[in-house]
Amino acid sequence: SYSGSVSAAFGGISCVFDMPNTIPPATNLQNLNDKLDSFEKKSVVDFGLYASATNDNLEKLNNLSNKCNGFKIYLGNTTGSLLFYNKNLKGALTEIGLTGKPVLFHAEDEECLIQNKAKETNLSDHLRFRPSICEEISIRNIMQASAGLNYKIHICHVSSCEGLELLKNRPRNISFGITPHHSLLSTDKALVTPSFYKVNPPIRTSFDKELLFNSLKNGIADILESDHAPHTKEEKDVDFDEAPSGAPGVETMYPIFLYLAKKEQITFQRLISLLCNRPAEILNIPKGKIQVGYDADFIIADLKNECKIKSEKLHYKCEWTPFEDWPAIFPETVFIRGEKVIDDYEIQVKQGFGNFVGA
Repeated sequence: SYSGSVSAAFGGISCVFDMPNTIPPATNLQNLNDKLDSFEKKSVVDFGLYASATNDNLEKLNNLSNKCNGFKIYLGNTTGSLLFYNKNLKGALTEIGLTGKPVLFHAEDEECLIQNKAKETNLSDHLRFRPSICEEISIRNIMQASAGLNYKIHICHVSSCEGLELLKNRPRNISFGITPHHSLLSTDKALVTPSFYKVNPPIRTSFDKELLFNSLKNGIADILESDHAPHTKEEKDVDFDEAPSGAPGVETMYPIFLYLAKKEQITFQRLISLLCNRPAEILNIPKGKIQVGYDADFIIADLKNECKIKSEKLHYKCEWTPFEDWPAIFPETVFIRGEKVIDDYEIQVKQGFGNFVGA
């Protein structure tokens, strides 16, 4: 959407990749074409799209591959109801392998989630009913099903120390990402308005949080990713059990981590790897480096210009952030393909400036 892309631009993100669990879902050519059309008309940043591999579209994945950058498989039930059965995993990996596109996973094991399911009233319930063993089982299943395959597999939003442990010795074709909310927030600290912090996989303990942050810092994790899910205040401000899972993050991710880099909690070099080099390598797009043949995407930020994040100053349509009052450094100028998209904290381009980087 226009507002989502504007939020990305103000957050210093030059290229976004849209997940397929939208309404309608990106599971067939018609929906994918409609989404592509909408992005081409509205987006102010460059963009890519994922299609979803489902239990009944496996033989059509080759057709979809011309319009997407990769395929997402949801192994646990989450927003969008695109649940994929483990028994089809080997077949799906074979089909996706033929397209040459990467495959991404939401790794929570559905059988494990069902065994733990109960009515949730708060964040500790949510954590208890989506325990880390569900992530661990799912990652193990992915690693077993993909053994011997050499194309790109990416595990999204790893959230637990058990998941990390398994991935430390992963083969080179498997990458994984961590979000700011999993690496900076924990349930040990009382979070006001708990339904707003309900995400899948859940925010876990401070022990998980520290290990996740360390793996961003020390080079184990490949990507820092937002898992941006801008549910509105109205949608989130309901009984915990009824609230959708997900939180916005695309505008605050880079600014928070720029501040942390300034404070020497992570190096600038690591940040460039997590947000620029590795995402572009994994998705095979000519971005993420300042050199000949690559898009001239870069930001200019004044490291002295610190501020506190305020939801009313952000550009989200959903009008809230899980990082209210966190210190951050926002870029003052953002270039995409050599053009100023943000200058002096003002948008400089019209909707539709963004290009599709896919297929």
